[in-house]
Amino acid sequence: MIEVSLNTFEQEVIETSRQLPVLVDFWAPWCGPCRALGPVLERLEASYAGRFKLVKINSDENPELSEKFMVRSIPYVLAFVDGNPVDGFIGALPEGQIRPFLDRLLPGSSEAERRRGHQLIGAGDFAGAATAFTAAIQADADNDEAKLDLADVLLNRLPSRPDARQLEQADQALAALGPRGQAEARAAALKTRVASLRDAAALPDLDTLRAQVSADGADLKARSALAQRYIADGEHEKALEELLEIIKRDRQYDGGAARQSFLCVLELAAGEPALVSEYRKRLSRILN
Repeated sequence: MIEVSLNTFEQEVIETSRQLPVLVDFWAPWCGPCRALGPVLERLEASYAGRFKLVKINSDENPELSEKFMVRSIPYVLAFVDGNPVDGFIGALPEGQIRPFLDRLLPGSSEAERRRGHQLIGAGDFAGAATAFTAAIQADADNDEAKLDLADVLLNRLPSRPDARQLEQADQALAALGPRGQAEARAAALKTRVASLRDAAALPDLDTLRAQVSADGADLKARSALAQRYIADGEHEKALEELLEIIKRDRQYDGGAARQSFLCVLELAAGEPALVSEYRKRLSRILN
């Protein structure tokens, strides 16, 4: 249990709740029921062994937070999941009533493994994250988010280019997506990355392709191959530049494949918001 203020709320509650549920206890020192509820919540936090996080907010000292979350009576307990308040209760409920409340919030074993995978990514342990996402899929074969997370780690997070085994694992995870997962922009982007990595082996080397494009800027086949090389290498800006030039010269080249690849690279580059914003604007100027 920790005390949270307006200054620490974003990090301790909103950001933390993206990894595990956070229970926020609005209280005040003068409130008798608050003093009765506090130890119950602390015992439950210990009993659940890290499956949720408990924070306390002194409502008198943090009127902005009390107003924002419409605290009208205390103790008021509000649960946050994935950055949003999702459920709550008022009053000093007994432990027997709070446990079912918690159990509804806590993720199952599959989702718990997926969240653990994201924690490991944050710690830089990408191999451990891949293991956690694999465990999440084994626990629930319909967990499409875990499949996408696994493919992302294998294709984009490891320090070296994926080897044949990792590429096959990523491909299998993407192929196993259900209809909703298949429809996600993230799935299309990861499939583009898989195709680029596979195609790169059969393409001319970078110097040859650059020379071809330099000699003939209208050689869209060479530009497309160069873009695929850049996608395989994770060179998002260079890939976007080549794809944008293809779209500028011929919007319908190869059935509009350049535009589709462009959008997929924007998705792959989601961690570079300034780059994504710039190239979205440039694409819009060309199309409009």
